[in-house]
Amino acid sequence: MNGAQLIVQVLAEHEVEVVFGIPGGANLPLYHALTEAPFRHVLCRHEQGAGHAAEGYAKATGRVGVAIATSGPGATNLTTAIADAMLDSVPTVFLVGQVRTDLLGTDGFQEADALGITLPIVKHSFLVRDHEEIEEALTQAFYIAGSGRPGPVVVEIPQDVLRAEVGRTHSDMTLAGYQPTKEGNYRQIKRAAQAIASSKKPVLYTGGGALNASREVKALADLGLPVTSTVMGLGTLSAEHPSWLGMPGMHGTRTANYSLDQADLIIAAGARFDDRVTGKLDEFAPGAKIIHIDVDPAEISKNVAAHIPVVGETTYCLHHLHLQLKELGGEGDWEDWWQQIKQWQEQYPLRYQPEPGRIKPQQAIETLAALTEGEAVICSDVGQHQMWCAQYYPFKWPRQWINSGGLGTMGFGLPSGMGAQLALPEQTVVTVAGDGGLIMTAVEMSTLAENNIPLKILLINNGGFGMVRQWQELFYDENYSSVFLGETIQWPLLARALGIHGASVYNPDELEKEIQDWLSHPGPALLEVRVVENENCYPMIPAGAAARDMIG
Repeated sequence: MNGAQLIVQVLAEHEVEVVFGIPGGANLPLYHALTEAPFRHVLCRHEQGAGHAAEGYAKATGRVGVAIATSGPGATNLTTAIADAMLDSVPTVFLVGQVRTDLLGTDGFQEADALGITLPIVKHSFLVRDHEEIEEALTQAFYIAGSGRPGPVVVEIPQDVLRAEVGRTHSDMTLAGYQPTKEGNYRQIKRAAQAIASSKKPVLYTGGGALNASREVKALADLGLPVTSTVMGLGTLSAEHPSWLGMPGMHGTRTANYSLDQADLIIAAGARFDDRVTGKLDEFAPGAKIIHIDVDPAEISKNVAAHIPVVGETTYCLHHLHLQLKELGGEGDWEDWWQQIKQWQEQYPLRYQPEPGRIKPQQAIETLAALTEGEAVICSDVGQHQMWCAQYYPFKWPRQWINSGGLGTMGFGLPSGMGAQLALPEQTVVTVAGDGGLIMTAVEMSTLAENNIPLKILLINNGGFGMVRQWQELFYDENYSSVFLGETIQWPLLARALGIHGASVYNPDELEKEIQDWLSHPGPALLEVRVVENENCYPMIPAGAAARDMIG
């Protein structure tokens, strides 16, 4: 076989179900081989869409997502998705074509140094210069992408390497310098358990790195530990659990933020103390000792100093932490702490003021949650609607909530929803998007139509870049600059022009019926919900402020 056929075979052996991509001159041999592939290829309309679709598949399943692009502009169009996958630790492999090896460095047609361009935004990368390296590079790429702290791996393959005849080789998975720690140190875990047992005001703070440890998180919550999760970790503990505090951070609940602010012990698991959670770093949780559990040692004490660091997989570490706590008697003396927490919950619930004859965006999310019984997989774009989803949709299990957290990529919602829907064909998958983000990758509605992917798109249309407008209102003296998108797009017509069902709703009295009809549509469908244009997302911690300084 040739190199391209070998790639297809290796992908199949890694149980790849679907790949996303676009052909071009440099990767034509691979696309020739894909016609015989035992897995599905989805032809996207833009490489960024293909990359985000691979992310959506990976986030929905925890498995490695795969995207393919040609050289030059194909590779550069993937860079946003690669950076997004890096910041959100998404297991992905990006296969990038390249000009022939004899043309490397000559500025040949559609040549771009994909390896060099993406070097700061990948977990690892390969430039395969010899056909004998294909199997080893690809096998290692899957291993690196999915192990330890997951992330994107770029494999750049010149056209002549794809065409060359090749045989099977042995792939050695003993990689010098890459040995992720799985089992946390026993003594450190025991120290952590003792600190929890003696604490008076503990909080378990989980991030995206704890999604695989939902059972262990629930076991700790069942002991009475209050739990909060970052925007990447929502669903790790069901929102219906009595220990759930809501999301912390800039648009988190007051209960979660006040709990972190006044805690005497924070157990961080798979979270990196992002600035959107900590606010002003030197005022974050001033009275708390920090237990930091993470598989990536580089994250320990990077932003917030850890008093008890534990390097290892969160599943292992939290399981053994629970065992140690049980040996120490289980529940701590947290009754007074819970009385304070319940007081905050009663005093500061999430709320908004309805407006007669107008739809509030929070109302749209609440209606969606009610009609789906909180059972839909939600793929969000980036902006105010993302935060309203995080606030008002009651996520029950891990990977039910898919969004762009670290990079905050507008345009992420539609293609990631496409990838998630293909990963979960029997599940209701909904993309919630704003008009500003959806227009950036709206062309992928054509991909939905072509492949009859029954993704549902809920468009929260406020006529502009709502989060930017909110900041300009609050912090720039209402000097609105380049945030209003106007009325030029007729969204239902655009949806129908791209091959999917489209409808609009303006009246709150019709909202429930229209959402129900939209959810019941058998194929891909878009529902535009025209909402109050100047609604702000509250509560909010102003940038650089402390949690105790929340407004709204």
